[in-house]
Amino acid sequence: MHSQHYPSFDRRSFLARGAVAGLGAMAAGRMLCAGERVAAADKDDDQALIAITLDLEMSRNFPTWEETHWDYEKGNLNGDTKRYTVEACRRVKAVGGVVHAFAVGRVCEQENLDWLKQIAAEGHSIGNHTYDHVNVCAKSPAETQFRFQRSPWLVDGQTPEQIITENIRLATLAIKERTGIKVAGFRTPGGFANGLADRPDVQKLIQAQGFDWVSSKYPAHPPGEPGREPDAGYYAALVKAQAAAQPFFYESGLCEIPMSPPSDIVAFRTGRWKMPWFLKAIEQGVSWAIENRAVFDFLCHPSCLYAVDPGFHTLDLICDLVGSAAGKAKIVDLNTIAQRAKRHAEAAKKDS
Repeated sequence: MHSQHYPSFDRRSFLARGAVAGLGAMAAGRMLCAGERVAAADKDDDQALIAITLDLEMSRNFPTWEETHWDYEKGNLNGDTKRYTVEACRRVKAVGGVVHAFAVGRVCEQENLDWLKQIAAEGHSIGNHTYDHVNVCAKSPAETQFRFQRSPWLVDGQTPEQIITENIRLATLAIKERTGIKVAGFRTPGGFANGLADRPDVQKLIQAQGFDWVSSKYPAHPPGEPGREPDAGYYAALVKAQAAAQPFFYESGLCEIPMSPPSDIVAFRTGRWKMPWFLKAIEQGVSWAIENRAVFDFLCHPSCLYAVDPGFHTLDLICDLVGSAAGKAKIVDLNTIAQRAKRHAEAAKKDS
């Protein structure tokens, strides 16, 4: 396939074309005092909760389409990815929010982790994303990760359950040993349309590692045609999918915090989208969550976004939308979402 570079995007031109109505006015909302928004949030447990989650891993096809070696080096973050992560966290904190990052454990094999320690010290959360970016629903060792297909001796004699268990354990240990950070929550590599509903064994495995919530569900939505601008029906389907991206509990008691479509990888790798299409989809999804006092969990990968959105237009858009919501929304980590889900579940149980 031909080489594809991802050009920079002129957000000013995008706003002028009006692809996302009202963004100009929303920009002013970002200037609200962060302290005022936090104070208002404490008084209202029914606010929309907007999460900005960064999966800290390298991604195939970025920054150029031919790059696939990252499948075997998921934790070997390059400088651009780390710089993008730090700046994303800075921007979100500047408007009174926090970011929730999920790191693969192999990141901890790199020489310098000061950047990761820095964002944690600034109040952002760091979660477990397994050590090697393994498929937690794999049914054979070869299915767990590309690395183990190429080097099967690394997991010789182990069952998929053993590989997955050890990968989760090692990620928690590596992050703690190298940075002193206590991991906050667990996100599965990849998302599943039904989450872990049909895998109670995996639910129990995750709980046995000390986690009471997981982010594994990515609701199904129409695939669309690669390279073609989505029509109104497609955007409507994405908005409809947001209702399936709300927190819930499995029978095991494990809380699920789904990822809200579309993710950057689905948009720019699978869909071959252009930036205005992506911004329109994110604007509609976040707006739905604000209107319905719901949750929106924006899933992105700095290793993708630094190539397709070097100007941080997507993150600025989300901050604009929350800032202009007049206290009806706040940017939080997934711990906060899990805590509210638990409170609501307990209240519902008392009322029943």
